[in-house]
Amino acid sequence: MNVVATARRIHDNVGFWLTALGQEAMDLSLRTHAEFRTRIVESPGTTLDDAALAALVADLRTVAGKTLPAGELTYGIFSGERDPLARAIITVVSEEAGGRPIAFNALAVMQVERDGDTQQVIHLGLVMVDPEARGKGLSGVLYGLTTLLLFVRDGLRPKWISNVTQVPAVAGMVCETFSDVYPSPLPQARQSFAHLQLARGIMRAHRAVFGVGGEAGFDEARFVITNAYTGGSDALKKTYDDAPKHRDAIYNGFCARELDYTRGDDLLQLGRIDLAAARRYLLREIPSGSLPALLATSAVLALQRMILPLVHWLDDTRTFGTLRPRLQSGEPAP
Repeated sequence: MNVVATARRIHDNVGFWLTALGQEAMDLSLRTHAEFRTRIVESPGTTLDDAALAALVADLRTVAGKTLPAGELTYGIFSGERDPLARAIITVVSEEAGGRPIAFNALAVMQVERDGDTQQVIHLGLVMVDPEARGKGLSGVLYGLTTLLLFVRDGLRPKWISNVTQVPAVAGMVCETFSDVYPSPLPQARQSFAHLQLARGIMRAHRAVFGVGGEAGFDEARFVITNAYTGGSDALKKTYDDAPKHRDAIYNGFCARELDYTRGDDLLQLGRIDLAAARRYLLREIPSGSLPALLATSAVLALQRMILPLVHWLDDTRTFGTLRPRLQSGEPAP
């Protein structure tokens, strides 16, 4: 029975990664826990029809309703409008037995100006978990899996990520998972000029992504958004006592010092996902004895880094990097 279950999980995981690599816009489903399935949908505002899009938004609102009984979010993905959903990558965790949604993450892909060019930044976005499902190890899937998938699909090229939060548990998770994170209480944290350029670009053109109004201020030295809860995200505002804490007190103290919870401040964190960050994520979030997950990860890394480039190199009918086809379209064979 164990052999059959292991084989099924290997097939499920490998199939997930291979499908992800082959799709231009992802719409994937994977069993990530014994009783849960995770669906990742890229650009649903563009790829889904009206009925499917409405069903997805209904799932998001169901989780939000369990999480925020006192308020209703109206900005971004909750509006049901196609434009914000076209820029989003939605990760939904549901009970496998009945299909009830219990958690989601809404990533957003932002195009930000830097050094006269455009830099893609993945915003980690809004995460909500049904209170009944908290403590079941969902944070790794909600914060890391989709970002890792995008990193792998892009050929392991480092990618910038951003995060806006006043929750110490989330701020600490970002500091411990990604590389070159600023702001952070860790001694190696430094604000580079790239950090500053991207932060300015995000605050100038992408406030709507995380529900921050135009009247909110931004402290460039500390990367703190002041009076942040005025752009549709009011229901997310927390007191320090209510904000979930990190297991390491260094992050709790950092947020308490840097943020004015009465006014409603947020950290704007910027970092990168690279090979080092991917390794940390795999070692921390995937159990060492989880053979199917490790095999799937190894397979996709080998596919991206060795097999696919070799296939592209040997195919003389298509462009690959600086290489050009041996024969242009319509040319006779020699």
